[in-house]
Amino acid sequence: MGKGRVEAFTDGVVAIIITIMVLDLKVPEGEDFSALVPQLPIFLCYVLSFINVGIYWNNLHNMFHTVQRVDGRVLWANLHLLFWLSLMPVTTAFMGENHFATVPVAIYGFDLAMCAAGYAILVLALQRLHGRDTAFAKAIGNDRKGRISLAVYIAAVALAFLNRWISVGLYVAVALVWLVPDTRFSRVLEK
Repeated sequence: MGKGRVEAFTDGVVAIIITIMVLDLKVPEGEDFSALVPQLPIFLCYVLSFINVGIYWNNLHNMFHTVQRVDGRVLWANLHLLFWLSLMPVTTAFMGENHFATVPVAIYGFDLAMCAAGYAILVLALQRLHGRDTAFAKAIGNDRKGRISLAVYIAAVALAFLNRWISVGLYVAVALVWLVPDTRFSRVLEK
């Protein structure tokens, strides 16, 4: 089957996720800068989550651009990823409203790890459908960055119980690594 519907559905779900996240931002009570202070943890969590959701949307867009078709496995793998992404507004609010407390930081990291695992499952489903000699397979390569990110998220969840700020730092570090534009797909498509 064609890939157009899965791309459109994914775009819609991501747009809704970002909309729900922004609704957790409240107008500060007061008119000076001190009124912003109570909202700072919530805002910082929103920024981190917006970046993470944006990274997934960007990578999904590039990835689906290189594939020709989808099947039932790909649809379910994509839904699996979207499920974990759809929890991002809840885990973001939980971490922000509790000012980066240990358990919310660990749960946020668990959600990030599950998103990374969902993305890896989607990659495997697409590789299985398209084979190893396609533009998609060449672009994705061994996906070392994806595997390392998942390992860092898993470690960060455990580390949250030792020092939550190390975990938050690891979440930010992974996001920064992925902010650098991923040229794997564009390089393959240019050839």
